[in-house]
Amino acid sequence: MSQVLAIVGPTASGKTALSILLAEKLHGEIISADSRQIYKFLNIGTAKPAIQDLNRIPHHFIDILDPDQEYNAAEYGQQARSRIEKLLAQRLQPIIVGGSGLYVRAIIDGFFNGPGKDPEIREQLEKEVQISGPEVLFEKLKQADPIAAARMDATKVRRVVRALEVYYTTGNPISDLHSAQETKSSFEVVQYALEWERKTLYERINCRVDEMVEKGLIEEVRELRTRGYLSNLNALNTVGYKEAFDFIEGKLAKEEMVKLIKQNTRHFAKRQLTWFRADKRIRWILANERTDWNEIAEMIQKEFQRAQKNE
Repeated sequence: MSQVLAIVGPTASGKTALSILLAEKLHGEIISADSRQIYKFLNIGTAKPAIQDLNRIPHHFIDILDPDQEYNAAEYGQQARSRIEKLLAQRLQPIIVGGSGLYVRAIIDGFFNGPGKDPEIREQLEKEVQISGPEVLFEKLKQADPIAAARMDATKVRRVVRALEVYYTTGNPISDLHSAQETKSSFEVVQYALEWERKTLYERINCRVDEMVEKGLIEEVRELRTRGYLSNLNALNTVGYKEAFDFIEGKLAKEEMVKLIKQNTRHFAKRQLTWFRADKRIRWILANERTDWNEIAEMIQKEFQRAQKNE
């Protein structure tokens, strides 16, 4: 079975820098597993790889959709698996890189798309959100499907609605259906993640947010508005963009915007860590500010190539 390398983990942990080095060492191409970098025009706020890195190494699943186009992890999983198999057939090394847990899972374990939409049930659930708030709906999901609820962010209302819709439509928890529908790949994925002391990771996040604002995050959001893309779009219901829209609309002062982006990004990173910690197949590598990235890349390269030979 062919081996595919994956570099996963929380935001600001160094995935991009490490993956570029590995792609050069392994004659590889990068499969982005980021649910926001797939969108055009979302560059600064998604920490999209720099143009020079995109030119150095072929990247897949970056800038493939407009912000108002719908997309989901099931579609991504099918398309990414197909792309990986094509690269392997060309004797190129695919390297999965990203922090979107559902997208990574969709490649490795497959992803259940579920039954079709039930407009009547969905409308009732969405009305309930408007009347009672998302917390009430999330409590219902915890009762109906505690496994799915434990994997979800209560603020991601669309996912909560979808899980309840599946439950009410089929009578089965979506987590059970996911397990039943998991499919094995024609390739094996070897996963690595960089482990930082929590305080240091949060400092890196804070610095990244400052850099995003300096590089023009606010101007990027103004340009999105000019193009007709507004904050109600799912693609823009994202940390960094939500707060910048609120600033532009006069709901936040700039200092408060920056503070909220940092806070919400730290919370997001904590959820990412919880997700990836649950996957015992991931090998965690200790990192700190003195880390030699080339040294880590060489170590992963040797381990990965040794695993390939043992197949």
